[in-house]
Amino acid sequence: MEEFYINSDGIRLHAKLDRTTGTDRGPLCILIHGFTGHMEEDHIITAKDAMLDSGVSVLRVEMYGHGKSDGEFRDHTLYKWVTNALAVISYAKTLDWVTELYLSGHSQGGLLTMLIGGMRCDDFKAILPLSPAWMIPEIAREGNLLGIDFDPAHIPEMLYKDDLELSGDYIRVVQTIHVEDEIERYEGPVLIVHGDADDVVPYSYAEKANELYKDATLVPIHGADHCFVGYLDELYDAIKGFLIKM
Repeated sequence: MEEFYINSDGIRLHAKLDRTTGTDRGPLCILIHGFTGHMEEDHIITAKDAMLDSGVSVLRVEMYGHGKSDGEFRDHTLYKWVTNALAVISYAKTLDWVTELYLSGHSQGGLLTMLIGGMRCDDFKAILPLSPAWMIPEIAREGNLLGIDFDPAHIPEMLYKDDLELSGDYIRVVQTIHVEDEIERYEGPVLIVHGDADDVVPYSYAEKANELYKDATLVPIHGADHCFVGYLDELYDAIKGFLIKM
């Protein structure tokens, strides 16, 4: 495992690269955590292990304001994450041993995966959104985030939820995003893994995404919550089962 930082317009993104053994060249998956998350969460480690065991190297990266990367959580936005992801892809494309690229992310990282998949649709052999929180733009336009109601036309300067602080710029940015546009642009294979007991992102959004993508596989995990607690083996099997067929 190599640990380092990737530059994104002056922002240092904390990264870890795990290579498969027994081969000089091969595929690579960029793997991204979710909102408030980081690269060492159990479900991220499980996804990484499933990828490695499928012969796919893994580049885990923490986005702006998360983990050991630069920036404050309260100041992060989806635009900043998009810029970060594009910088990570540019880095990955400089690695001469990489034969094919995959992209995967959990929750807000899953939303990011769906956005970047459309933006860089020619770069990825497949994308793997896990519990993708692609309802965030929709509910923000309706005036709700983190369970907090607000006037969507008059956005507060800050949102406060328990010990979290989040700038109103997060809402201003996400209200402009229409994920369906990027779903339409991506024509490659898609694996969606989602627990049907997820109380953060309703399972119905996984079903809707499955219908909208041109080549999607939806793996429901019965009884699993947003982070697949108690169902990590099922998450592992879903990812490995998809990748070994690619």
